[in-house]
Amino acid sequence: MVDIAQVTTVAALRQAVAAWRNAGQRVALVPTMGALHKGHLSLVELARSRADRIVVSIFVNPTQFAPNEDFARYPRVLEQDTAQLAGASADLVYAPPVEVMYPDGFATTVSLGGPATAGLDDVVRPTHFAGVATVVSKLFIQAMPDVAVFGEKDYQQLKVITRMVHDLDLPVEIVPAPTLRESDGLALSSRNRYLSTEERALAPAISRVLIESARRLRAGEPVATVAAEGRQTLAAEGFEVDYLEARHADTLASVSGTAEGPLRLLAAARLGRTRLIDNMAV
Repeated sequence: MVDIAQVTTVAALRQAVAAWRNAGQRVALVPTMGALHKGHLSLVELARSRADRIVVSIFVNPTQFAPNEDFARYPRVLEQDTAQLAGASADLVYAPPVEVMYPDGFATTVSLGGPATAGLDDVVRPTHFAGVATVVSKLFIQAMPDVAVFGEKDYQQLKVITRMVHDLDLPVEIVPAPTLRESDGLALSSRNRYLSTEERALAPAISRVLIESARRLRAGEPVATVAAEGRQTLAAEGFEVDYLEARHADTLASVSGTAEGPLRLLAAARLGRTRLIDNMAV
């Protein structure tokens, strides 16, 4: 028997959180779309170091998928996820159905600028971050956590959420968690299960190219040259490249040289039907 509570309504979530708050406990939220792996569990571990109680939300958010994306086939394995979270000592699973998050007549979204319009994932997925920001803002209002943990693998998302919390004065501390990787360097992702055997063998090239590009940038090579040659290398390896760019690590603004501030390399590329994203500090 899985020893972890699970709720599906806002009222039940708030009742649980209120009891913890009345006991003087800090609450952390780890938002996920389920299909959990070791990377997600590391977020729970980090949350445990920052709070007394951990809520993990599991919700495959339809508003962040474009019509041609993988919403219908995105893996949904709630029972397995719940068992993993019990083993990771999370306290509560919040798994609302779509009609709880988006009831009839729902008509409000979050409007974004800054990192959400940086010319990276927002070019390929123009409605994505509005969907992310809307659902995350709802989760924050529903759970009222002290802390929320987000992985650095989705780096643009992390910066979008961080900006939103700052701009809207939301009383939530955003804690970034380092990217976990397989032994060959591939960043852990729920979508890795889509890769064929041949594609899985090719996939680590994206992290190798980022490592080499970061090394070259630290050595003083031109940003535009390094990024262009990184894209060419990935294309030669069989990737369909959406982008590989060096950007300011905080704002995601374009840069022309390494002297313009801390840099972050960000990449997104497809192997077959699977879209992979990764990033690396310079």
